[in-house]
Amino acid sequence: MKIYNTLTRKKEEFVPLKSGEVKMYSCGPTVYDYFHIGNARPFIVFDTMRRYLEYSGYKVDFVQNFTDIDDKMIKRANDEGITVKELGDRFIKEYFDDAEALGIHPATVHPKATENIDAIIDIIKRLVDNGYAYNVDGDVYFSTKKFREYGKLSKQPLEELEAGARIDINETKRDAMDFALWKKQKPGEPAWESPWGMGRPGWHIECSAMANKYLGETIDIHSGGQDLIFPHHENEIAQSECANGKPFAHYWMHNGYININNQKMSKSLGNFFTVRDIRKKYDSEVIRFFMLSAHYRNPINFADTLMDQAKSAVERVYTCIENLEFLLQSAHGGDASPALVEKLGGFKEKFIAAMDDDLNTAGAIGAIFDVVYLANTEINGESTEGDIKAALGMIRELGGVLGLFGKETKRPIDAEVESLIEERNRARAEKDWAKADEIRDRLKAMNIILKDTPQGVQWSFAE
Repeated sequence: MKIYNTLTRKKEEFVPLKSGEVKMYSCGPTVYDYFHIGNARPFIVFDTMRRYLEYSGYKVDFVQNFTDIDDKMIKRANDEGITVKELGDRFIKEYFDDAEALGIHPATVHPKATENIDAIIDIIKRLVDNGYAYNVDGDVYFSTKKFREYGKLSKQPLEELEAGARIDINETKRDAMDFALWKKQKPGEPAWESPWGMGRPGWHIECSAMANKYLGETIDIHSGGQDLIFPHHENEIAQSECANGKPFAHYWMHNGYININNQKMSKSLGNFFTVRDIRKKYDSEVIRFFMLSAHYRNPINFADTLMDQAKSAVERVYTCIENLEFLLQSAHGGDASPALVEKLGGFKEKFIAAMDDDLNTAGAIGAIFDVVYLANTEINGESTEGDIKAALGMIRELGGVLGLFGKETKRPIDAEVESLIEERNRARAEKDWAKADEIRDRLKAMNIILKDTPQGVQWSFAE
């Protein structure tokens, strides 16, 4: 497998630190609100990366944190008259609700910043002891000029970064580019004891501390949105490598931005959507399919027309699955034909080749639609049970790697509907076409669609 490494700006062969195992850290949400559609992309993309690594035989230790203490959380908690912990607990629960709907598996560990204060203090102490950080009256800062490789991820010289930072000069810092590791407590803020007095961690240090605690000093893959390259991930590298004297992560993966109707998402433009909002209009699987229908590093445009296309594509696959499952009910025995097995094997190879090429999920989806086309054109009522199961199994297998097409296609119908379908079957057998049509219309009004096939009547729910 080849991965585009943001650190080197090129595709590299993926070679984990330990054979058969992968240590992966992905930045999680700040839990002060529902996560938005821009957050959903990295959550879905890197969940898919983890799924594919596991499909490829790796044991994956996957860590995704919750930032449950920061300025936004403190402000919202104060506005609502609740504690920061109450706010965080509420939106962590809401995160899991949306994530589960989107098919995102829970991480191996979901550490919270507030539950890892000791680990955070430990790494800050090491940085202070090593001369990379300094205390100014209870505020502790990282000295960027002490780390000669600062800027190696964003590929920007320190001088250019410093010029851009001068508008944010803080009088207590020695240098404009220095950033906070520990913040002195302000009145009314949550705080923890530390060697520098009561305070709380800065944003960047928590990820370094938790990656170090749960995965070790050097990890295989660190991932997140493109917006995190600078300063967040740049600062993580500086902190971690100065504290441990070792490389922090071998591969850095970043997904592209999401635009809304070809505009940058912004509350001021009125185009800011949470996943919870979008789930009211579109099925969660459609959202996931949409996110994976473009290469993760490319920008993607979120628009109703494109979501409707994604909806139609997902429905096409499920229609194929329904047809295969229906054919299976009356199929005669027999193994899958060698010719069909060979074709399906070719599509699987195409799928794997796409995923091995820097997680090209768009190409992988194309391979699944090759299977769908084959099933629609070559499998019918004369096909063997083996042929039908082979095609159906391949759609489910490859779709499962992407977190797609795993739902049960048949929902139970009540006794009244079942009785009407049987009554219509009798009417057709007696050539009472008027009665059969009348029952069909009654069922249609009940959102039940019938399809007459040589193998019998096939029913489905109208969307």
